[in-house]
Amino acid sequence: MASMKRIFSGVQPSGNLHIGNYLGAIKNWAPLANEYDCIYCVVDWHALTVFQKPETLRENTYNALATLLAAGINPEKSIIFIQSHVKEHSELTWILNTVTPLSELEKMTQFKDKARKHKENINAGLLDYPVLMAADILLYDTEAVPVGEDQRQHVELARVVARKFNNLYGETFKEPQEIIRKEAARIMSLSDPSRKMSKSDNDSAGCVNLSDSPDEIRDKFKKAVTDSGKEIRYSPAEKPAISNLLAIYSGFSGKPINEIEAKYKNAEGYAQFKLDLAEIVVSGLADFQKKYGEFRQNNKFLDEVAKTGAEKATLLAEKKMEAVNKRIGLA
Repeated sequence: MASMKRIFSGVQPSGNLHIGNYLGAIKNWAPLANEYDCIYCVVDWHALTVFQKPETLRENTYNALATLLAAGINPEKSIIFIQSHVKEHSELTWILNTVTPLSELEKMTQFKDKARKHKENINAGLLDYPVLMAADILLYDTEAVPVGEDQRQHVELARVVARKFNNLYGETFKEPQEIIRKEAARIMSLSDPSRKMSKSDNDSAGCVNLSDSPDEIRDKFKKAVTDSGKEIRYSPAEKPAISNLLAIYSGFSGKPINEIEAKYKNAEGYAQFKLDLAEIVVSGLADFQKKYGEFRQNNKFLDEVAKTGAEKATLLAEKKMEAVNKRIGLA
């Protein structure tokens, strides 16, 4: 039997994860284990590009690990680990730095955005973290990366870096492709549909966190901005707010958008649609939130999952670094 293709993806432990993270990525990761050899990572080194209180980073790392497990990812079927527990990630990052064109990093959209938001902390890590992300991916001979639309550019950079290294030193790295779920790939803010939903958003009403209570979820959807008119129709250009709500509805209900449009074809306005959507989200998160609460009360189990996952990941990472070091003359 042919071996399954390998995928890698990571979640950053910085602040509350939200339904955009869930629909665009995390919710879809567990089923991928039926088709792929899966590696999932809590990328704690990435979180350091913005100052983190040590106790907060530790807490958020546990939260992210519990989130992966609550979303149905089985540590018996997939490797789940914490990035900083496998030193080869940083080792490969330095080597890849020496072949990554600076011009590629300077044009990264997320660097421009973060540099604008954090003018007081435009550190070298902020510019360089896409190389660490490339190392995360290339270290495991990753063939596909499940990401949100906003992360596509990072996978493209990983391909550029892999190609550059291979041209210089010989065939060493695979060039990964991205896996993106189109309809729910980019969930926007409920208060401003021109901006992506973000855990760092100053307007908390625009972001539905995975930890929000049912009443908080209902209140946020009740206050969600809408477009002019009454028609519930998917058209991101003409009706960005309603299109975003339809994508969320589809993501949580599993129904295609055209079926949802048909259901509300004769609606008098948006009120009932938003009420129904809130209940769909509350119901859709109920099982996840229950499991998350149980995992979060058992740090000993989370530590065991992280330790076992890091041991499995290290076996793969050490083997890859041996090959890389031989290619470049370090071994």
